[in-house]
Amino acid sequence: MDGAGNYDSGDDYVVEFLGYRFSFNAGDFTERVTAAAVKLGLLGGNELDDDETADLVELAEHDTIDEPRSELGRYLVRHWAELALVDGESLVYWLKKLVFRGAWLDQRVKEGKLEVSFEENDAEFSYHDPGGGRALLELLPTPSWHNVQYRR
Repeated sequence: MDGAGNYDSGDDYVVEFLGYRFSFNAGDFTERVTAAAVKLGLLGGNELDDDETADLVELAEHDTIDEPRSELGRYLVRHWAELALVDGESLVYWLKKLVFRGAWLDQRVKEGKLEVSFEENDAEFSYHDPGGGRALLELLPTPSWHNVQYRR
C-alpha cells in the first residue's frame, strides 16, 4: 500500500481499516475514540478519567478489554452481550469506522481536496469541494447506543 491518503499524526497507534493504514499519536487517537463513543451515544459526554479512557482505547484498538481499569470498563465487559451488537451493528466496528472517517476527512482537508466548515445550527462539521463542485454528500447516519449508554 502506498502512503497516499493515509493519515499520520504519530506512531503510538497504527491501525488498518478498510485498506487504509493510519497511525496516530496517543492524544489524537484517544480523542477520536472518545468522540466516536459520544457520537454513537455509548457515552453521554467526553469527560473521562485516565482509566476510563484507557479501557475505551483498549476496546477500540484490540476489540476487547482484558482487565478493566474503571467502572466504564467493567460496564462494557459486564454488558458486552447487550453492547457488542445493537440492531445488527457492531460497536467495535463503528468506533473504528468513526475514528477512521474523521482521520480520513482530516487528511483530505490537509491535502486540499476538501474544505471544512462548522454549522452552528446543528453543531456539526460539513465538508465541501474546494473547487466549487458538488458538495460532499451528508455523512451516513450512525447507529445509536443511547438505549444502553454508560451512566455513572
